[in-house]
Amino acid sequence: RFRMTARKTGAKSSADSDFILDHLAPDRNLAEPVYKQLVKRLREMMASGDVGDGQSLPAERILAKRLNISRTTVRRVYDELRQSQELISKGREGAILTTPKLHPKLGKLKGFTAEMRECGIEPSTRLLERSIIQDRTVASILGRPSTAEFLKLVRLRLGDGAPLSRETAWYDLTVAPELANWPVKGSVYDFIEHVCEVRLAEAEQTVEAVLASREECEAFGFDKPAPCLLFKRRTKATTGQIVEYVEGVFRGDAYVYHLKLS
Repeated sequence: RFRMTARKTGAKSSADSDFILDHLAPDRNLAEPVYKQLVKRLREMMASGDVGDGQSLPAERILAKRLNISRTTVRRVYDELRQSQELISKGREGAILTTPKLHPKLGKLKGFTAEMRECGIEPSTRLLERSIIQDRTVASILGRPSTAEFLKLVRLRLGDGAPLSRETAWYDLTVAPELANWPVKGSVYDFIEHVCEVRLAEAEQTVEAVLASREECEAFGFDKPAPCLLFKRRTKATTGQIVEYVEGVFRGDAYVYHLKLS
């Protein structure tokens, strides 16, 4: 299951080994199996920022000896974290804790909600701004006169309750005037095609590396600018007119994109 925390970039990437062992010491008075206690505590330390992405853990044999538990128990802990992509084994050198990443598929026009559900993640949105504007720069990008009006949306996108992207989108109200009354619920692409009766043909998208802005740091819980991915997308109708222009900044520590080349 995907887990992403609002862990601050200033959190330690390597905690003291004694600190980790003290917090992993199992409570043998609990009915909960020891391996589940250890898995839970490791996840809690990751979520709180007490240990960071890349934290080293001892080899199974060493951890079992230090905690006075069986090696089989440690193996179950590591296996569960490995299956959830929260741990990478390093053989005799031990293991490394890691934040699991999303692997969405590129190549198809779809919204954030559909993309998250493909990954088995529950999507949600916080609407930060909704306004009808005139903007010379946006008008130039969409090939419209400077007096054209656009629906502007600024949204924080979340997966399983964790912030993943901050997105600003502009929609051409000349092409799809009904969008002025869209309640910002459900898929905007469905609304454009079924209510506005505008058929969408294709989208052009670019990806570039950026550092998080002040607003993005605040949204993602970073205490200083961290690497992010900036997606810019122009979505066109079958007439060739650009209907949507989006700039979405995605957490760099949450995404991995795979492309198949031929």
